[in-house]
Amino acid sequence: MSETSTLSSDLLQRIQQPAYLRQLPLEQLPEVCQALRQEIIKELAGNPGHFASSLGVVELTVALHYVYQTPYDRLVWDVGHQAYAHKLLTGRLEAFATNRRFHGLRPFPSPAESEYDSFTCGHASNSISAALGMALAAKAKGENDRHVVAIIGDGAMSGGLAFEGLNNAANTPNDVLIILNDNNMSIDHSVGGMNNLLHHLQLNPTYNRIRYKASRKLLSWGFLNEERKKSILRFNNSLKSLLTRQQNMFEGMDIRYFGPTDGHDVIELVRTLRVIKDMQGPKLLHIHTIKGKGFEPAEHGGAVWHAPGKFDPLTGELIKTDEAGLPPKFQNVFGHTLLELARKNDRIVGVTPAMPTGCSMNIMMEAMPDRAYDVGIAEGHAVTFSGGMAKDGLIPFCNIYSSFAQRAYDNLIHDVCIARLNVVLCLDRAGLVGEDGPTHHGAFDLAFLRPIPNLTIASPMDEHELRHLMYTAQLADKGPFAIRYPRGRGSQPDWECEMHEVKVGKGRKLKDGRDIALLTIGPLGVTAQQAIREAESEHPGLSVAHYDMRFLKPLDESLLTEVAARFKRIVTLEDGVRTGGLGSAVLEWLSDHGCSTPVVRLGLPDEFVEHGSLKELHALCGIDVAGIKYQLTP
Repeated sequence: MSETSTLSSDLLQRIQQPAYLRQLPLEQLPEVCQALRQEIIKELAGNPGHFASSLGVVELTVALHYVYQTPYDRLVWDVGHQAYAHKLLTGRLEAFATNRRFHGLRPFPSPAESEYDSFTCGHASNSISAALGMALAAKAKGENDRHVVAIIGDGAMSGGLAFEGLNNAANTPNDVLIILNDNNMSIDHSVGGMNNLLHHLQLNPTYNRIRYKASRKLLSWGFLNEERKKSILRFNNSLKSLLTRQQNMFEGMDIRYFGPTDGHDVIELVRTLRVIKDMQGPKLLHIHTIKGKGFEPAEHGGAVWHAPGKFDPLTGELIKTDEAGLPPKFQNVFGHTLLELARKNDRIVGVTPAMPTGCSMNIMMEAMPDRAYDVGIAEGHAVTFSGGMAKDGLIPFCNIYSSFAQRAYDNLIHDVCIARLNVVLCLDRAGLVGEDGPTHHGAFDLAFLRPIPNLTIASPMDEHELRHLMYTAQLADKGPFAIRYPRGRGSQPDWECEMHEVKVGKGRKLKDGRDIALLTIGPLGVTAQQAIREAESEHPGLSVAHYDMRFLKPLDESLLTEVAARFKRIVTLEDGVRTGGLGSAVLEWLSDHGCSTPVVRLGLPDEFVEHGSLKELHALCGIDVAGIKYQLTP
């Protein structure tokens, strides 16, 4: 370790809590920022996580904990990708090596982990609403000295919930500060000297003291009521817009706006926050930052450095494993298959809410930019937008991560399924996803989709089945069609097969047997095949039949009739919650048809599953080879 790294590490060791940070002189804060960056780079090089976002807000994190009395004052992080410096400053330095590991630090801020984590993080756009709720709760309890700050990135600001929160904040008495971390999407034009002049004028104590005294005088004379106050604020905003030749939506909503300012000047950030900290009314501070700041490859590396995996901390070279001969990732099979289908069917279009690379929609975007749409972090809009296109004859393949699709539930019911529109909902990251934990596990889609009328629900066991199901879904008049598949690799290196139609609602018998029927849906069927082989090898005479259901809705009733008549015991297996999923559907069907065959349901428990490797989590939930074998053997 270099001498600089040692000094930086020693500095962080002395700052175990924000209270110690606040004892440092202002001039030492840049050194703290450098130490935090070195620690994040060092740890994430070997223990992957969300890299560029965390480097981009180091100065902001330090400034916030320096100015505000955390944890009494609330910092509400949006998404949570950017919270590693926050973790390091709030008592988790020693444990940071366990970040995202099984039983280790959680992948995102969580109140269950630290009192400094004021709200659950993981999904975008919730910070403003949560912060406003906290601010009003503090006021109701008489905690008038408690400050609440929402930190939201420009991408998350595109989410509908962020606008709902802004609207409520603008029309409810509160003193919330919203910090807009602008690292990609420009909201305001740069206006040079005039903008800087107004920015410093707004922060000038004399200006704000005169502004406050004038408002109090007008109030005492009876001239200033709430309506006139809003009119004066709007006039003030209009005057600023005229002088700067710019306008922003925040001032149009009567939210006082400051910025834009340099998000990497920690000393100036501290000075700014100190001035606006006690200002009354909702406020927004707009800062410009660079994702990956302080690590040159990440500053210019685009999306790959969002979560890059392992890398060399000195050169920035990504450490890649040998993938020769390995099966492809399901997402890549989806991306290539979608393009293949779109070239043959000019009605097909692609839609994704801000995950083109993650879901491989970028493959179609590059080849057919006029037929693939990234709509931003707006899952509900993505579904309704798809419904609008389907209404007039197109066939949208709308790809959303399973856990994020929870946000589009009403849109799917109201805007797609009631009218039986031909939207293909492709749910990536279905089932357990690993180190991203409970906010990202796709645990609930089978259960929450199953009650919706007019909706077909399918899950492929392997890459060939994914291609067949995608081909089937784009055929004429199939109606809403959901296909769910997991994160990671499949089981077929030779995935490029000829596609054919699959009869909707038809499963398949993969292996006959005498004693037990194992009914699976999705890629866990491959795990089940290995479990059956081992169980029968270890217990001569044991005979297990294996059925791949393919479809959760409609169920293959002829297959279930055969199973109910032939077997004295049924085991179901799914990578989703047991409550309401495949096992529940089989039990309901058996009950409705007067069958009392015992059923063992394997799946996720009725609790939020923690983070860890897929191997660890599958074992934890009893859906690995050992867990399946246990249920198959006498």
